[in-house]
Amino acid sequence: MVILIKVLQLIMALSLLVLIHEFGHYIFARLFKIRVEQFYLFFPPAIFKYKPKKSDTEFGIGCIPLGGFCKISGMIDESMDKEALAQEPQPWEFRTRPAWQRLFVMIGGVLFNFIFAIFLYCTILFVWGKEYLRNDDAVYGIQVNELSERMGFRDGDRILAFDGAPVEDFFKLQADLVRSQAATASVLRAGDTLELAIDPELLPEAMNTPGLFSLAVPMAVGSVPDTSINAGVGLQAGDRFLQVGTQPVFYYKELQAALEQYKNTTVDVLFLRGADTVAVPLQVNDLGKIQVGLGGDVRAVQWTRKEYSFLEAIPAGFQLTFSTIGDYLKELKLIFTPKTEAYKSLGSFIAIGSIFPSTWNWQSFWNITAWLSIMLAVLNLLPIPALDGGHVLFVLYEMITRRKPSDKFLEYAQMVGMVLLLTLVVFALSNDFIRYVF
Repeated sequence: MVILIKVLQLIMALSLLVLIHEFGHYIFARLFKIRVEQFYLFFPPAIFKYKPKKSDTEFGIGCIPLGGFCKISGMIDESMDKEALAQEPQPWEFRTRPAWQRLFVMIGGVLFNFIFAIFLYCTILFVWGKEYLRNDDAVYGIQVNELSERMGFRDGDRILAFDGAPVEDFFKLQADLVRSQAATASVLRAGDTLELAIDPELLPEAMNTPGLFSLAVPMAVGSVPDTSINAGVGLQAGDRFLQVGTQPVFYYKELQAALEQYKNTTVDVLFLRGADTVAVPLQVNDLGKIQVGLGGDVRAVQWTRKEYSFLEAIPAGFQLTFSTIGDYLKELKLIFTPKTEAYKSLGSFIAIGSIFPSTWNWQSFWNITAWLSIMLAVLNLLPIPALDGGHVLFVLYEMITRRKPSDKFLEYAQMVGMVLLLTLVVFALSNDFIRYVF
């Protein structure tokens, strides 16, 4: 069921974004009276098609849900319609239009994706506002994993800045570290401020290791199953662990280590329940477990929530869009920098689908869709033949040199671009296969 929900969200988001993108090409083509032969969601064979009277455009839905297309007359695209291009150019064709008009047609899809992202972010902020954890409010600091411990971080550290640049959002610590390829980290540890030198050899691994900095909060009881050996002893959800036997505990690792010492015995565990301290005798099995669901007491930290009026949401939505674009450009730069090994994080639709929540949540869905809209726009601007950016590059060349590339050259460039894109897709799929199978 979880996989089905993720797949449905992925198909819905990508279908919407493809329609928005292709509609951008379509609307500019029609604005300049360029004929659009087909406008399809998904790829043929068609399961539905319709051609309105007095219209040159056939609208349809294909049965292969891998995107969509807008076939513009006289344009060398993925259809590779050589027969049409061999005919005498017609006044309604893309290739007979001035360069500036062709430029607008080509950037139309990207432009509409950016506009859609702005619209989504403005709406999200207006409807749901923004909730996040200020880094300053993460009063218990971080919990480290094996990699962040090797980097020199310790449980309870409060990260203040990377290379002198403070981090506002706690949950962006790992992303900021990787994007900036930071050389140093300012850390507050036991009341002292330290400067940690970050080994650059570990940064590539940091990009592909989730959970580098987890939020440190007191360990608490999450649930007590009826089948637990400690069912009926009086535990309550939210009880915060203070002490096992005579040993104080705070982090999960400390709790686990303390319970290991009491295998097959009963131990008094001290809890904080509201404002009261209570002691509960718990049984520990031969594996050092108490068969109780655990969770962090997130109520122990103060979350920041900001509400936006309609007028406030508009500039905030623009700002969020442009900051997201900037962050994605930094990530893209890392991918094209081999020493960072960021290319290992490149994923296909499988990786994209995995970021959707396992239960349907409209706020998360629209946030992810807005981010994907930006990603689609930025990737399409790459100067690769077969992408919008490749076509834009050739049009700009024509506008600067006053010389138009031949149809034969554009045809070969399109073929090269499609091979490059296919190679990229295969590489991304192989990354996903390694990531999720091995």
